[in-house]
Amino acid sequence: MERLNYQEIVSQIVKEHYQYHSQDSEYETQLILDSERNHYLLISWRWQDEKRDYGCPIHVDIKDNKIWIQQDFTEPGIAQQLLDLGVPKSDIVLAFRSPYVRQFSDFSVN
Repeated sequence: MERLNYQEIVSQIVKEHYQYHSQDSEYETQLILDSERNHYLLISWRWQDEKRDYGCPIHVDIKDNKIWIQQDFTEPGIAQQLLDLGVPKSDIVLAFRSPYVRQFSDFSVN
């Protein structure tokens, strides 16, 4: 069985969310795809009066041939999107959960 290209899959998912987020004219949005170091982020910010509103709705890393979801504030959920594209649960780490809690999911602990 041919191994899936996790860099391409993660890039595709983050780009799709970037297209959606970049339509919001109130926020400036940046897409960061670092395939050399395997870091994939979507960040956004705006100024509202004198208060800066900054966020990172998506942060995904690839390490040790697994996809580590560091941050996920998306409606469908990055993990579900990965599963829909054929990534096995054993290659997905819900890194935003503590290692203790991860053991109770069907996903990889690390």
